[in-house]
Amino acid sequence: MIWVGVDVGGTFTDAVIYDTSSHLLDYGKAPSTPDEPARAVLEVLDALAVKLGDVERFIHGVTIGTNAILERNGAEVWMLTTAGFRDVLEIARTNRPVLYNIKTLKTPPLVPRTRALEVNERLMFDGSVRVPLDEKQVRKILKRIPRSPRGAVAVCFLHSYANPENERVTARIVKEKLPGWFVCTSSEVLPKFREYERFSTTALNAYIGPLMEGYLSGLQRELAGRGYRREVFIMTSSGGVTSLDRAKGLPVSTVLSGPAGGVAAAVHRGSLVGLKNLITCDMGGTSTDVCLIQGLQVPISNEQRIGEYPNHTPQIEINSVGAGGGSIAWLDAGDILMVGPRSAGAHPGPACYGLGAEEPTVTDANLVLGRLDPEGRLGGRIALNQNLARAAVRRLGEGLPELDEFALAEGIVRIAVARMVSAIKQISIAKGFDPRDFALLPYGGAGPMHAAFIAEELEISRILVPVGPGNFAAFGALISDIRHDYIRTRTLLTRRVKFGDIVSQFRAMEEEGRENLLREGVAGRNFLFLRSLGMRYLGQSWELKVDLPSSIRSIAQLERRFSAVHEGRFGHSSEEGTEIVNFHLAAIGRVGKPEPPPLANPRSGGSAKSGERSVYFSGRFRRTAVYERARLKPKGRVPGPAIIEETGSTTVVPPGWQARVLPSGEFLLERK
Repeated sequence: MIWVGVDVGGTFTDAVIYDTSSHLLDYGKAPSTPDEPARAVLEVLDALAVKLGDVERFIHGVTIGTNAILERNGAEVWMLTTAGFRDVLEIARTNRPVLYNIKTLKTPPLVPRTRALEVNERLMFDGSVRVPLDEKQVRKILKRIPRSPRGAVAVCFLHSYANPENERVTARIVKEKLPGWFVCTSSEVLPKFREYERFSTTALNAYIGPLMEGYLSGLQRELAGRGYRREVFIMTSSGGVTSLDRAKGLPVSTVLSGPAGGVAAAVHRGSLVGLKNLITCDMGGTSTDVCLIQGLQVPISNEQRIGEYPNHTPQIEINSVGAGGGSIAWLDAGDILMVGPRSAGAHPGPACYGLGAEEPTVTDANLVLGRLDPEGRLGGRIALNQNLARAAVRRLGEGLPELDEFALAEGIVRIAVARMVSAIKQISIAKGFDPRDFALLPYGGAGPMHAAFIAEELEISRILVPVGPGNFAAFGALISDIRHDYIRTRTLLTRRVKFGDIVSQFRAMEEEGRENLLREGVAGRNFLFLRSLGMRYLGQSWELKVDLPSSIRSIAQLERRFSAVHEGRFGHSSEEGTEIVNFHLAAIGRVGKPEPPPLANPRSGGSAKSGERSVYFSGRFRRTAVYERARLKPKGRVPGPAIIEETGSTTVVPPGWQARVLPSGEFLLERK
C-alpha cells in the first residue's frame, strides 16, 4: 500500500509517497497555484504517478487559512455576543503597537462593531445563569443580517467556557435561519477564560471557515473522483493530524499546519540519529520558520498570534520571518540594502524564472554566486536563467555603484542569513538557551543552501541535513500521529484541592478524547494521553504550562514541578501558594511509521562527483566540486568547498566545513 503526504507552500507544493512493500520514498514538487491550490496538489500527484485507489493514508498540510488571514481576504463575519460586550474585539488589550507614536492606529478587528450584535443572556464565571437566553430575541436579531449565499457567524458569549449551553442553542438557531452559513461557537473553538483572546480566536475561525470548508470539500471530491476511498487527514498546528471533517469545523487549528509537519519530521529524524537538541530552519520560497526542540520534545504554546490577531489554539512554538528564496532585495530611502518581507511567490517568482519579474530575490543572488546550477531545474521542473538573475542584480546595483554584481549578490544572501539568525536568537538566547548546545536541522528548498552560514553566525558546530530536505514538511505530515487537543478552564487553589480531583478532571477529558479517536479508526492499544496544567503563583496574571507525567502523584510534587518550570523560565521561584487555571490534554492516536526507516535510495554505480564550477565565497570565486547526493555512499566524506545537489534542494558546504554521510542517509555538516 501507499502512504501520501502533501504540503502546500507559498511557492511549491510538495509530496512524499512511501511504499509499505518496498520501503522506498519518492518525492515530487509542483509550482503552487494560489488561485486554485487543489490544482497543484493534483499536479504533483500526477507527476508521481500516484494511483489513489492504492493509497492507504493521505495527509495534507495547508496554508490556505494562513494566507487568507495575512492577505485579509476571508469571509464577512458577524458576531453574536453577550449584551454589553460588543466592543471586546475593538478594545482588545489596549496595547499601543508603536510605543512612542501617539498617532499610530491599531489593526482593525476582523469583526467591526457594526457587525457585532448583542444578545440578552448572561452567565457567571462559574457557569451559573444570571440572565437566561432570550431565544426570540436571537431570531429577531438574525433578521438584521443581510442574506447572502455564503457568510459566517461567530457566537461568543461571556463565560461560555464554564457553560456552553447558551452558545449551543444560539448556534442551532443561526444554522436554522441562515442555512449554508459557517457557524462556530467560542466554547467549541477555545473553551478557555480571557474573553478577548477567546473571541479573537473564534473570529479567526469564522473568518477562514467558508474558504477552508470549500477548499477541503472540493479536494475531497477530486480525490474521491480519482479513486481514493479512505479518510483524508489534515495536519494541525499542534503537530498532529485530524480528520477532514474536524478541520472543516475548526480550521483555525490548521494555520501552522505546514511548518508543523517539518517539526514533526525533525523529531523523528533526530531520534534516529541520536540528536536530541535541535533548532529547525525551514526556508522555503516565501518565508523561513524556525523552532527550538529540547530533548526531542516539541514545544506547544497557546499564546501565539497570526498576523496581528491572537490565536490561542494549541500550536507548535514556531517563529517565522519573511526571508525565503523568493524574498525580494530592495533599497530603502537611505539606499540601505534590504531583503524581504515582500516575496515574488510562485508567480511570477524570481527573475531567473523568466516569467516577467525584474526585481532580484535571494534565489537570483544564489544563482549569480554559482551556488545554484545554471543548467539545472529548480524542484526538478523550473529552468533557471542566470543572465536574467544577473540583470536583476545589476539593476539593483545602480543605487550602490561601489559594489559589483557578485559582491551585491553575496550581500543579499548575508542579509537574508542575518534575518534568519535573528529569528533563531528570539527562540533561543532570548529564552535562556545557548544555540551552541543544539544542532541545526535545515530543510525546505533553500534551507541547506544557507545552513552553514547561519551556523557560523551562531557558532553552531553541527548541521544535520535530512533525507529529502525539499519535501521534509510533507514527510512530516506523512508520519504524524492523529492528535486532538482539549482545554478546560477550572480555577483551583492547589493547597485546597485533592490531587484525586485533578486526576478526575483529566479522566473526564480523556473519555472525550477516547471517543473521538475511536471514531477516527484508532485502535485502543495506540492511544496516548499527555496531561498538562496552566499554573501560576497567587497574584500573577499569566500562567505557565506544566506537564503532568504519571510520576507526579501529589500536590507537593506538582508545586515543586511548577517552581522548577518558573525558575527555568524567569530565573527564580517562590514558596508562595499556587493555583491551577487551565487543564490541557493531548489525546494522541499513534500511527505506523516507515519500517525500516527509509534511506536516501542511493543510485548504484558511477562517481558521486558530477563536476566542478566556480562558486563565490567571501569576496572571491573558488573552484568548487559538485556532487550528486543520490550517489554519495554511507560513511563517505565531502570536504568543502562543495555543492551537493539533489531534486528539490541544494546543500552548500563552504570552505572550512565538511559533510559526513550517515548510515541512515542524512549527512552531518561539521567544521573541519
